[in-house]
Amino acid sequence: MYDILIKNGTVVDGTGKKGFIADVAVSKNKIAKVGKINWSKGKIEIDAKGKIVSPGFIDIHNHSDGYWQIFLEPQLSSLVFQGITTIIGGNCGASIAPLADIKIIESIQKWTDLKKVNVDWLTMSEFSSKMKTKSLSLNFGTLIGHGTLRRGIIHDEMRRLDRKEFSEIKRTLENSLIEGALGFSAGLAYSHEKKATWDELVEFSEIVKSSGRVFSIHLRDEASGIISALQETIDLAKQTGVSLEISHLKVMGEQNWPLMEKVLDMIKSAGESGVDVNFDVYPYTQTGSVLYVYLPDWAAEGGRKMLIRRLKEKNSRGKIIKEMKETAQYHYENAIIAACSFSKSLAKRKISEIAAERGLSVEEAIIDLLVASEGRVITLMECLSEDNLKKLLKHPLSIIATDGAGYGVSHKESGELVHPRCFGAFPRIFGKYVREEKILSLEDAVRKITSLPASKFKLEGRGILKKGNIADITVFDQDIISDKATVENPYQYSEGVEQVLVNGKFAMRDRKLTGEMGGEFLTA
Repeated sequence: MYDILIKNGTVVDGTGKKGFIADVAVSKNKIAKVGKINWSKGKIEIDAKGKIVSPGFIDIHNHSDGYWQIFLEPQLSSLVFQGITTIIGGNCGASIAPLADIKIIESIQKWTDLKKVNVDWLTMSEFSSKMKTKSLSLNFGTLIGHGTLRRGIIHDEMRRLDRKEFSEIKRTLENSLIEGALGFSAGLAYSHEKKATWDELVEFSEIVKSSGRVFSIHLRDEASGIISALQETIDLAKQTGVSLEISHLKVMGEQNWPLMEKVLDMIKSAGESGVDVNFDVYPYTQTGSVLYVYLPDWAAEGGRKMLIRRLKEKNSRGKIIKEMKETAQYHYENAIIAACSFSKSLAKRKISEIAAERGLSVEEAIIDLLVASEGRVITLMECLSEDNLKKLLKHPLSIIATDGAGYGVSHKESGELVHPRCFGAFPRIFGKYVREEKILSLEDAVRKITSLPASKFKLEGRGILKKGNIADITVFDQDIISDKATVENPYQYSEGVEQVLVNGKFAMRDRKLTGEMGGEFLTA
């Protein structure tokens, strides 16, 4: 007798091949059989007639660690309702391990009261031990953040590393990869990593390459300078042979949207020339970012304290405003406040409205918000092209991800807005882009969130429904699956996902969360 028997479903196994009617049997945490099962029974039987049975969805670009949700709301309900069974954190250069010392977490994690969590690890090995004893609803693995390593050594200084510092960071990276990190990530658009030199990136890439892991890179520029930023990463992969993952690929600002054709041609050519390159994309035209990214680069040099000092000082404030007006590449006046450290009442409000009320320019309002919040404001902004998004989704090298974090609907009481991708990204793919607009076939959409990311990050035994693989399984109704979350009201669970198994345990059964914590901490 099997532990679980899912009968009569349409199996879309993750490989991209056409779905087929079959039963799926689970014993303990493994898939025991995929095919017609006539005589055996299951201790638990699920009739999946008319439903899709697929591998559990894998989200390679998740921030549930950086936003501390794996500790504060470990059920990660909004992700379970999307059918997600595995998440990878440590993205965009920011991981919560390894730490040079405990205090470093304060400069990395800006959005949470750290008193709520006992940070009792430093090394990747210690973090791994901590996570392996913790109850997790989903499988979780992490990349090592370039920014985390840099800030651990030079703190808020924004400069090149000297050889001693560089050697220390290299040693930490090498040890962390040995201790099981799934790869390395860089956020080259962020202030603490902008000073990274070509030689620095090459040496880090060679370490990652030698370990057989992935280097995930947030490009230096996602607007007018995207071509040169992309060329840098492609050249890096060509020179070192490292497996390259480009984070949340997009072109921001309407005047820059035509650059997408060139971007995709470059990636296609790189792949055809032998570069191991993929990119991830989330299915929305709104971005989510910290407010200070709208400022000139030099404004944040020296860290947050120096940033606030410059914003308060009359001459530098005037210079910042002048440069913002002269170099603006997108309409940041339309940005919506998602979270603000000093006022819940500002959430959901446009920066332009706040500026008008106070009789200020938009640039002045941005600076005042940053000063009052000590730099702690998150915004949402509509600045991407829907046509470009469709091109990204269809591209053979794209992997679909959320770029979000897991929340419960109760988080609404915090007064924060979260990006709707946190609640709706994967169901939006199946509802809007598969069923309604037919941008992707069902089978290809499943492949882009199961076997393709599993193969990229070498998640052995996951991503394909076949005998012997881990029983991470999602059952959903393709006729109704859809996202409900909006920018104005993101706290709405998606519809259509009915069963979610994580390592053979039900995280969701018959569309109800079970509370079972079947997840594992994944190491390479």
